[in-house]
Amino acid sequence: MSERDARPLPPGLTPVSPRLTSARLLTLAIAAVVAGAGVAATMFFAPRWVTVTLAVVLIVAVVWVGLVIARQVRHIGYATRDDDLLIVRGVMFRTTTVVPYGRMQYVEVSSGPIARMFDLATLELHTASASSDATIPGMPRRDAEALRDRLAALGEAHLAGL
Repeated sequence: MSERDARPLPPGLTPVSPRLTSARLLTLAIAAVVAGAGVAATMFFAPRWVTVTLAVVLIVAVVWVGLVIARQVRHIGYATRDDDLLIVRGVMFRTTTVVPYGRMQYVEVSSGPIARMFDLATLELHTASASSDATIPGMPRRDAEALRDRLAALGEAHLAGL
């Protein structure tokens, strides 16, 4: 492990829950089983070498994506600052999103069935811009709800000019 991987986020950022890795790996496993069933079905109408090739490609792809997922999750973080929310994500292509509190229209917390199994939620910030990508995946549910309430209060205060 390199020094860069040991400290993937700049100081001052709160990392998302490491349980997000498990949730994403479970989703990957479910997709792999479905794809594996498709590969197994090729045994009935394709030559054996095609089935073997597809199986090897599937295994390599699943292992690769699993490694990428583990690394990506370590590189997602956020920070609430005086006037805005900072969200950082990405390994190879680093994305930094800054959302001023006064620009937020509403804040939403959502979680699907797999995220609920791991007690995780995604916090989404909606602004007037159609292209804003202000989401924080993999937050513990209580933390996401607390941050939603805090951001809503800060947004109202900044909108009112306080």
